Parts: sequence; structure tokens; C-alpha cells
Amino acid sequence: MQPTPHHPDGEPLLTRLARIDASSLSDADKSLRVVSSAIRLVNPGCRLLGRAVTAQANADLMSVIAALHSAQAGDVLVVEAGSADRAVAGELFASEAIRRGVAGIVIDGLCRDTPTLRRLTLPVFARGATPIACPAGRVPVTGGRVRIGGVEIGPGDLLLGDDDGIVVGTEAEFAAAIDRAEAIQSGEEGLRASIVAGTSIFATMNYEEHLNRLQAGQPSALSLGI
Repeated sequence: MQPTPHHPDGEPLLTRLARIDASSLSDADKSLRVVSSAIRLVNPGCRLLGRAVTAQANADLMSVIAALHSAQAGDVLVVEAGSADRAVAGELFASEAIRRGVAGIVIDGLCRDTPTLRRLTLPVFARGATPIACPAGRVPVTGGRVRIGGVEIGPGDLLLGDDDGIVVGTEAEFAAAIDRAEAIQSGEEGLRASIVAGTSIFATMNYEEHLNRLQAGQPSALSLGI
């Protein structure tokens, strides 16, 4: 694992990312990979941030178990399930993940034991749930690139997720976007406070100018004054 880049003031990249919403990061660099919205948080309110440890499950539990066995603190278990009707993780795997300090589980497929998962602090993303578990009889396939919600994720890629979804990037991509993401989030927080205090959003938005230019067939961009 390569060292995490630091902010000029000394803050590691992951520390800065921990304060950033998925929407701010996506706005900062629209070329970053975004996982399909069909893969949602099982336990709303949790936040995800960590490095991918990948498993190609092939409708079997052994790859998930092997990836979990190798996962370290701060890793995210990323599973391409290979099954549309059987679960590849539940309360026991999630509890072991917490014991290991794993940062979260992301499944392109199904989980189970959702009543327990909803009570855990570990963020778990999945397409849905079923009580039926996959078997555990295949040789594990781990450490390769997987396709999750329409995007490819490789070992060591960073994932940042919340209730809005998951943004994926290399360390270099996130490092290049973090300054802009922080500026966007700070600006939106200030603007929202201003609106709550009674200032109209239209006082800072170029809505009428933008609309007029669009109607005239001229190039334009909407600005919120952030």
C-alpha cells in the first residue's frame, strides 16, 4: 500500500475525504466513477471510506470469505456476487468485518440478515436482500478487477460512499479532486445557511440570465455563486 498524500498543512488525504460528501466529490470531478444507484446502503446514515479488497464470488461464498480473511483495517470488501437470487454476506461476515476494522462492504448482489445489519455501524451496500445464501464450494477468486454497479473497481481503489451513493477513484484522482470538493462543500454549507437565514437562493443564482441565454440558443452555464 502506498503512503497517502498529505495536504500542505499536513492532513492526510483520507482525513480530508472523511469530511466530504459523495455529491461534493462527484461535483468536483464528474469523470470519477459512480456506482449505480441500484446499489444502496442497507443501514442509512453510515459513511463509507476505504481501499478496495476485491472478490469475484461467482455465486459462491468462498471468494468472499477469502477476501475477508485478507482484509485489513480501513479496507472495503468489494464483492461482485455473480448471483441475482442468493446472498453473499450477512450478519456474521459483517460482524467479523467490524472485528477486523474493515471500513465497509459493497456488494453487486444481495445480502441477508438485514435487521441486524441495520443496527451495525459498518456501512453495507447491496442491491437487496434474500434469506437464501450462496453455497461455499468453489476455489476463491480474489484480488482482481470487479464490475460493481456498472463501474470497474480494482484492488486499492478508494471508495467514498454515503446515502447518495458511492464514488470510486484512484488515490491520484481523489487527491486531484479534494481541493475543489472541499471548496464546493464549504460553499454549499454557507449558501444553505444564508437561505435558512432568509436570503433567497435566486439572489446568488444567475437564473434569469442563464434562462435567457438558453432560450436564445446561446451557450451558458448555471452558477450558484459558490
